[in-house]
Amino acid sequence: MSLTLVDKSYAHILDKLVRGEVAPGDRLVTRALAQEIGVSLGPIREALNRLAGEGLVDHVPGAGAAVRQLDRQELEELYVLRDAVESCASAEAARHISEAQLDQLDAVVDDWEEIAANIKASAKGIATQTLLNRWLDNEEHFHEVLIEASHNRLLAKVIREHRAIGQIFEAQRLDTSLLTTDVAERTCRDRRQLMKALRNRDGQLARQLMSDQIRTGCQTVLRFLTENRIGRR
Repeated sequence: MSLTLVDKSYAHILDKLVRGEVAPGDRLVTRALAQEIGVSLGPIREALNRLAGEGLVDHVPGAGAAVRQLDRQELEELYVLRDAVESCASAEAARHISEAQLDQLDAVVDDWEEIAANIKASAKGIATQTLLNRWLDNEEHFHEVLIEASHNRLLAKVIREHRAIGQIFEAQRLDTSLLTTDVAERTCRDRRQLMKALRNRDGQLARQLMSDQIRTGCQTVLRFLTENRIGRR
C-alpha cells in the first residue's frame, strides 16, 4: 500500500476535524471518505487507525469510526500535559530561538491584536467563525514555531504524538462565543510578555509565563463548557 495515499487520507480527515466539518460524536464513513478523497478503502482505514492512536477518533463496534468526544476530566488531563511539555519547550526555546523565529512569533501576535481589535469593534464583542478559525490557526502556528525553536527532538516528538490536544481547539471552533474581547486582549498581552522573555533569553520566566497562560486557558475553556453544558457525559 502506498504510504503517500495513507498520508493524503490522514491529512484530509484531520483537516476536516480541525475545520469543524465533523463534530465530536459524528461518524466517519469509510466508503464516503474514500470517494471524497479518491482512494481505496485501505488508506482510509490506515488513516483512521492513526487518528485513533492519537486519540482523535474512536472505533465503534459495528459502526466504523466516530470523532472522539472528550469529557471534562480528559480535557483537564490534556491541559496538564500541555502545561508540562509546552512550558518546558518555551524554556528551551528561550535558549535557542533565532531572530527569524522571533519575527514569526511577533507576526502572529500582530495578527492576534488585529483580530482582537475586530472583535472589540463588533456589535456583540465576540468572534465571527472566520475570526475564530484565523485565531486558532495562529495558535497552532505559534506553538509549532516555539516547538521548533526548542531544538529538543524528544519534546517535539511528545508534543506532536499527543495530537489529542488539538481536539480541545477543534471543539472550540464550534462556538465562537468562547473568543470574547476580554479573552482576546488578555491573550495578546500575555503573549507580548512571553515574547519579551524569549527575546531576553530568560528561560525561567518563559517557562512560567507559558504555564500561567495554559492554566488560564484551561480555566476559560472549562468555565465555558460548564456554562454551556458541553463536555459532560
